[in-house]
Amino acid sequence: MFLGIDVGTGGTRAVLIDREGRVVASAASDHAAIRSEHIGWAEQDPEDWWRAAREAIAGVMVVAELAGAEIQAVGLTGQMHGCVMLDANGEVLRAALIWCDQRTQPECDWLEAKIGRERLIELTCNPALPNFTLTKLLWVRTHQPEIFARIAHVLCPKDFVRLRLTGEYAMDMQEASGTLLLDVAHRRWSEEVAEAAGIPMSWLPRLFEGPEICARISRDGAGATGLAAGAPVAAGAGDQGAGAVGMGIVGPGSVSATIGTSGVVFAATDRPAMDRLGRLHTFCHAAPGLWHVMGVTNGAGLSLRWFRDTFAAGVGYDELTLGAATVPAGSEGMLWAPYLFGERTPYLDPLARAAFVGVTASHTRAHFVRAVMEGVAFSLRDTLSLFDELGIPVARIRLGGGGARGPLWRQIQADVYGRPVELLAAEEGGAFGAALLAGVGVGAWPSVEAGCAATVRVAEVIEPKYAAEMDEGYSRFRSMYPALKQIGRA
Repeated sequence: MFLGIDVGTGGTRAVLIDREGRVVASAASDHAAIRSEHIGWAEQDPEDWWRAAREAIAGVMVVAELAGAEIQAVGLTGQMHGCVMLDANGEVLRAALIWCDQRTQPECDWLEAKIGRERLIELTCNPALPNFTLTKLLWVRTHQPEIFARIAHVLCPKDFVRLRLTGEYAMDMQEASGTLLLDVAHRRWSEEVAEAAGIPMSWLPRLFEGPEICARISRDGAGATGLAAGAPVAAGAGDQGAGAVGMGIVGPGSVSATIGTSGVVFAATDRPAMDRLGRLHTFCHAAPGLWHVMGVTNGAGLSLRWFRDTFAAGVGYDELTLGAATVPAGSEGMLWAPYLFGERTPYLDPLARAAFVGVTASHTRAHFVRAVMEGVAFSLRDTLSLFDELGIPVARIRLGGGGARGPLWRQIQADVYGRPVELLAAEEGGAFGAALLAGVGVGAWPSVEAGCAATVRVAEVIEPKYAAEMDEGYSRFRSMYPALKQIGRA
């Protein structure tokens, strides 16, 4: 059995798979709510992730009726970019600034002025964005110098959980790509970027490829979780890299569209395919020798959750989407711009703002819900448009996350993308991919590609029904951002 642990934004999930890729059991534990003291701020307590991880691990072993000794290897994944700052004893110095925190635009501007935007993209394959770990460190240096002075180690969320499990400071190449401190093309830390930013190389953990065994469960980790001391732990990957592995996106032409809290369109490549304008992220893949490009919508599933919590408290998602399914494609003219936390692809604008457009007295709650779902899919289509522009092949699109779990989400995506989309037999997201990486690490499969071929199966293909209507809607959607930007923002 192989255990995958996914330290997400809303909670931590643990999944057990066998050598045939069957999901034996899963369990989850919710995190405390995101702290947002000011507009654009987003923080979480790393120790709360560790609490949730312990609960999820214990829960999955109870469901599977397994002892820790029966788990052969562990892999980790989780939300990317979060900045966990630790002192010399490995103790947390402050709450982590997580991926959707948007406060660091001044630090982005400073870094690009210091290094040069083109040079920074040459070194890291990416521009400076508020989401990235490095810009969060620079914010702490500016605003909380007493904390910055005590930093001895910097990790990302899942790597903090690994530290508590094993006592080892480690990070995989794919996760490190999202720190803005990695030389992505050469798969190593960038000393030039670190020196220019004033970040000591000693703060950065050792780097490993995704399936490499980088640590083992410590006695303390075993005591806290029930896992066996000495069990091997693979480096894993950030949620997008591990999710892509779990969906078999490990070769050119394979593309995934995943709707979680954020939304991601992800394409595997055999080279670091840079967008010189920085609109797409270019990262190392979780599979050795591969890279990937991806576009990100910050407020994807978050849009639907925000709408429910704000305007339909106590109503379940199933009830909301059943109502939305009665509304014609195109939401009878209503549009949603999903920029609740600014936007990455294609605008790189942390100050972008969300909006409903085209509301009339005849629209119902169901129209609003469908407009939200369509707006999220339109935003993901922006990335596919960039793939076309850059010559990145798209042979098939596989759906993941919450966007794969409901029939309306699936059909809307097929219609908006204008292509058939594939639904997988087992869609457990990043946790499945992390478990698969752990299996590769201990020799269950000879490579990540072989592991995917042996375990990932397509269950259904959804054909577009309303592509023409969605083409018209997408054209109108594209006109919203320039208009909203011109109106101004608070």
